[in-house]
Amino acid sequence: MDYEGFFKTRLGALRAEGRYRVFADLERKAGSFPQALDHQSGKDITVWCSNDYIGMGQHPAVRAAMHEAIDRAGAGAGGTRNISGTTHYHVQLEQELASLHEKPAALVFTSGYVANEAALATLASQMPGCIVYSDALNHASMIEGIRHGRAEKHIFKHNDTADLARLLAQADPARPKLVVFESVYSMDGDIAPIGELCDIAHRYGAMTYLDEVHAVGLYGAKGAGVAERDGVVDKVDIIQGTLAKGFGLIGGYVAGSTGMVDFIRSHAPGFIFTSSLPPAICAGAVASIRYVKSARDLRERHQERAALLKRRLREANLPVMPSASHIVPVFVGNAQLCKEASDALMERHSIYVQPINYPTVPHGGERLRLTPTPQHSDADIEKLVAALTDVWARLPIRRVA
Repeated sequence: MDYEGFFKTRLGALRAEGRYRVFADLERKAGSFPQALDHQSGKDITVWCSNDYIGMGQHPAVRAAMHEAIDRAGAGAGGTRNISGTTHYHVQLEQELASLHEKPAALVFTSGYVANEAALATLASQMPGCIVYSDALNHASMIEGIRHGRAEKHIFKHNDTADLARLLAQADPARPKLVVFESVYSMDGDIAPIGELCDIAHRYGAMTYLDEVHAVGLYGAKGAGVAERDGVVDKVDIIQGTLAKGFGLIGGYVAGSTGMVDFIRSHAPGFIFTSSLPPAICAGAVASIRYVKSARDLRERHQERAALLKRRLREANLPVMPSASHIVPVFVGNAQLCKEASDALMERHSIYVQPINYPTVPHGGERLRLTPTPQHSDADIEKLVAALTDVWARLPIRRVA
């Protein structure tokens, strides 16, 4: 086989479809986010697609905690958690996460993707006869975890409580069941009816597994997520989250009962066989969580920025898609045009927004995904709306979502 020829052909097909992904060579400016330096052009640009939703990746308290941890403990953790990679910083972080979600225990992974894949694969494969019920729009990491678990699975219609109940009612009551869904869906920005889904799951003897990745730090009195905001934390058996978005660093975790967490710790290959997070990351995460718990004003500002941006986009007759959260998707509907719009925003207006194409969204669902932060000013918002208006005038993109 001509291996290099194969790679070239497939990459050429991606380019022809407008789906070839180009990484921007950016340098974020601590203290000036959402401003960054584009090393390719040498220009300062404004970032409008960061998952550092409230700017905690640059917060002075987080940076100071990381510097202190490096000075005290060095750079790396020293190995896997089972051998030499558990430090006091890891223990503190897991205690902080358990407290945040009002659960007895928590377990930290190297990323949110790994947390989902490892936890779901372990639960699905190790519980004899397990049946998994997964929301139709669940994240790729959840899909992979369920797939690797090799358990019987059923897909219920997105956020559809009646469809979930219908599927659960058909199962053997004696078999273990796991209902898996998210709180905030990151591409459309809609929010799950968590309490109702949990009530239905428990009625049929199922455990509930909630991905709060795009909600932790952003919703609830302490920033614990939508389940806290809605007063249904006690109904969720397993909460999965990330340190890479609302808390501004990297890493993932699960929180729940002591037995469940210990079971995953003892059986998940994705935990057992990988090196642990550096102590400085754990220290920064602890500082971030502690700050965010009391930063209600930051969460309020975040929601206000999102609401203002949505309103200004509608007023400009731009195709902003309906969203119940801080996610602001602007519909394009064509992969090539989506990339052209992204390129034009960068080249003409120094605004960075990555195109969202298949397989992240279905064919025909291509969009620009805007993520306003508390640090985006009124002037930033007005500049973005004017830039999008200019790009839409130059490209044959529909103005209807």
